[in-house]
Amino acid sequence: MKSRFEEFISEKQYLVNVSSATLSWYRCALNWLPSENPTQEELKDVVIRMRKKGLRPTGCNSFISALNTYLKWSGSSLKIGYLKEPQYVLDVFSADQIKRVTAWKPATFCQHRLKLIMLICFDVGARIDEVLSLRVSDCDMDNLLLTLTGKGSKQRRVPFSFELRRVLYKYIADYRRRSDALLLASRNETKLGRRVVLRDVKLRCKYLGFAPPRRTLHAMRHTFAVNYLRKGGSVFHLQKMLGHTSLDMTRRYANLMTQDLSDVHQKLTLLAA
Repeated sequence: MKSRFEEFISEKQYLVNVSSATLSWYRCALNWLPSENPTQEELKDVVIRMRKKGLRPTGCNSFISALNTYLKWSGSSLKIGYLKEPQYVLDVFSADQIKRVTAWKPATFCQHRLKLIMLICFDVGARIDEVLSLRVSDCDMDNLLLTLTGKGSKQRRVPFSFELRRVLYKYIADYRRRSDALLLASRNETKLGRRVVLRDVKLRCKYLGFAPPRRTLHAMRHTFAVNYLRKGGSVFHLQKMLGHTSLDMTRRYANLMTQDLSDVHQKLTLLAA
């Protein structure tokens, strides 16, 4: 007879049709529970154990979200409260650092592939998994549109620049990428791993003469979003570009960075009269 955990995973997999990544997230979260019907005290102990293991509030809240989904599904009236997360200034690449990336002249296939990954992230603000999942057929060169497959297998079409089109076109032609193939595949035509890309991006940043921002891969997405708003883009259009289901998620980027606030203050301060 199936356990409640297995029933929950099966329903999410076959009835809700969640992605394999989401299933893995649920399984990891369920491993923290001591039983299928935990008590309130056991749920408190779960969070304490997470913290003792060194998980940050953000990581704990991710698992708590999955566990609350399970508790609601199982009919329990219990719920785990979320931890307060520290609010940090967004980590982004500077304009000078982006110029160094765009000016870099790759010499090998792996270097060309890495630069294209970074340029796509900077140009459209896609999640790294969305970029690594792109197929050549997802690149509409005529209409300058990329078809991205986001969380929950939801697809969206986003515009890209003429500058990125030139790099894409040359990469596809030079390396004879087939229409049905992964755009940024390994030499064995398999999907690149996130950790491999993270390692290579960090090494390339250091080679180009600067320290990579914290949360390096996601910082490219942050950089796109912050600059999109700085240059007059609306938060509603940004929501569509980033693939956020809630506008609240996008509004985080509307909080100006410290440098923006400093620049505005220098223009408006009464002491400068």
